[in-house]
Amino acid sequence: MEKKALTKTDVLTLGLMLFALFLGAGNIIFPPYLGQLAGDQLALAITGFLLTGVGLPLLGILAIAKAGGDLQSIAGRVHPIFGIVFTLIVYLAIGPFFGIPRTATVAFEIGTAPFLPSAFAVSNWSLTVFTIVFFTITVLFAMNPTKLVDRIGKILTPLLILVIGLLAVKSFLTPMGSINAPIGNYDTEAFFESFLQGYLTMDAIAALVFGIVIIQSIRSKGITDTRTILKSTAYAGFIAAIGLSAVYLSLSYIGATSVDAIGLQDNGGIIIAMASRVLYGDIGGIILSAAITFACLTTSIGLVSATAQFFYKILPKFSYIFYVLFFAVFSAIIANVGLTQLIAISLPVLLAIYPVAIVLVILSFFDRVFYRKPFVYVIALTATAVISIFDALRSTGIEFEQVDSFLRHLLFFEQGIGWVLPAVIGTLVGIVIARITHKKH
Repeated sequence: MEKKALTKTDVLTLGLMLFALFLGAGNIIFPPYLGQLAGDQLALAITGFLLTGVGLPLLGILAIAKAGGDLQSIAGRVHPIFGIVFTLIVYLAIGPFFGIPRTATVAFEIGTAPFLPSAFAVSNWSLTVFTIVFFTITVLFAMNPTKLVDRIGKILTPLLILVIGLLAVKSFLTPMGSINAPIGNYDTEAFFESFLQGYLTMDAIAALVFGIVIIQSIRSKGITDTRTILKSTAYAGFIAAIGLSAVYLSLSYIGATSVDAIGLQDNGGIIIAMASRVLYGDIGGIILSAAITFACLTTSIGLVSATAQFFYKILPKFSYIFYVLFFAVFSAIIANVGLTQLIAISLPVLLAIYPVAIVLVILSFFDRVFYRKPFVYVIALTATAVISIFDALRSTGIEFEQVDSFLRHLLFFEQGIGWVLPAVIGTLVGIVIARITHKKH
């Protein structure tokens, strides 16, 4: 009997849907900032950024498709408790701690602040008032999720792509200025610095949540064959990856050529807002502001709803509406630290959890080699986590001299990815033990 498969149109639609899921606040604000700092090292820097900002999310989506389940089912291979705890951490990171608050701060920086009187724009009260309005709207939609949000997304995502495209074309045809020398670590470590900056998009861990959405979409077409689902997901993933790469390349170039015109700025939100005015005048700023504000609002509604549904599933003692209200209020409070500070706070946390997510995903692709023995995951992830936690602490200025002096001997430790070698060694040791013990049985 012939296996049912998606049509080319279905695959394209699925790829665009995945691209729309990924295209959020972080995708817009980090490439311009990277461009300003990387300067004439942009080619090397964007390569590192694309590896973590595009390559890892693609691997995450494929891992979920291969497993045929969700993040908890993959993490549960380590231990059921780890499955719940790690999934909880991921939802909190892309939800109320960083992801949801960031949607509000980006919408404010790009969509509102440029149109406020300068004295009011820098006032804490302006951000507070904005977040109250922003999250009130979020709650109203998240309490009763409807197709309206999907429809808004289907209109706004193409609009946002069009706006970015117009900005990119104009910046190529009439550059705002020349590309300057790199700044700070980008002078000598452009690749590794941007590799770590790619963590900030949070797309690699978001992919572990989005994966199940793609699988369900494929299954809704009547497709149940695992290999066909994996193949369809791979095609859709590559479409989304191409779209994200194009956005990142465009925005990073805009940032790299913007320094002469707007000067160095604290974050990418300010850069893209100011650049749009330089390139297209007030009308450019208005169109960009409207598109990004509504796109961030749609993302906020989706993240609040998804996080509330997850917590209601594992802790049904409280209602879904309670969780919506709780996470919206919590996110509003966090958002008031401001975009620049929020990014600074999120980096150490992401430095700690991202490597664990990366190793977990990679192991899931070849766990048949070690017969899916949980202890192999435990050894590899423990070795990874120990180093990544020290990396995270070091990024905050907290150092342990004796430990650091030992860890500095690790390959790539100074570049912020010292966890790679311990992860590889831990995996190899686990595989050897697993195969030896398996033969004895």
